[in-house]
Amino acid sequence: MALPVSRPALLEDDNIPRGIVLMLTTTLFFILIDTCAKQLAQTLPVMEVVWARFMFHLLVVLALLRGRTFRYAHTKKPVLQIFRSAMLMATTYLFFAGIEQVELAMASSIMFLSPILITILSVPLLGERIGLRRALGVLAGLIGAVIIVRPGLGDVPVAAFYFIAAACTNALYQLTTRMLRQWDDAYTTLLYTGLVGAAVSSMAAPMVWIAPTPVEWGLMVGMGTFGALGHFTLIRAFQSAPPSALMPFAYSGLVWATLFGYVVFANLPDGYTIIGAAIITGSGIYIFHREQRAAKEASNAGHSAGLSK
Repeated sequence: MALPVSRPALLEDDNIPRGIVLMLTTTLFFILIDTCAKQLAQTLPVMEVVWARFMFHLLVVLALLRGRTFRYAHTKKPVLQIFRSAMLMATTYLFFAGIEQVELAMASSIMFLSPILITILSVPLLGERIGLRRALGVLAGLIGAVIIVRPGLGDVPVAAFYFIAAACTNALYQLTTRMLRQWDDAYTTLLYTGLVGAAVSSMAAPMVWIAPTPVEWGLMVGMGTFGALGHFTLIRAFQSAPPSALMPFAYSGLVWATLFGYVVFANLPDGYTIIGAAIITGSGIYIFHREQRAAKEASNAGHSAGLSK
């Protein structure tokens, strides 16, 4: 999931209800990607599914941008854009590789470790400091992940560890997205998301290609379309409302994952997954709240210092 473009905490033209609806729609689109991928991974090679995810994403983005494509193709940080897109592709590959054997709710729960990992990685990469309260929130989130995976206990597929790796690459992807906000337009980042992934996967997919059936082609087109629309509605959501109003609703993905896992695959999360997901969700929201408060205090301190000069 991409991070929002920089914006003030509250604007006069904010429409918080619209932003919430867009965020809920975004999480639905992302779970639809996962559902299509889980179905396709049962019969097609993972790299072929990854190719479909990015190729059709790119085609939809090109259709959305139309005559503005060349305008948004210009980037001030091409290396960072390529690295960010490579991290998203790695996340996608790892997630798709594990999703065949793991239920959607468990996979989505582990992936929500990403905001917690971002807090950890922001120390060496962004030079940020973590206070005691945020450190305890991080620890709680990691405990939640251990409860879900419960290494050495219960019948948990080894593939569950794919999602821990995917959460790590996703954290790097989101951190670079945050870094790019100060240089590139959000739609430039949206374009490169599909462009780099489509280019790289187009070189690898022919080596393992299996001719899809008409139904599989439909799922592949749908998966890429959901990906492009999901990133588009995410951008629109953060243009409509401040992050503090929207981020708690990102965790609605766990509800969608449970619903689609049951309806499509007849899977329901076990008690360990529910408890672990609740802990990860709670810690993620708490960490976000602390970050927002710290940012506000830093802003107020800077404003006061400016007035005293």
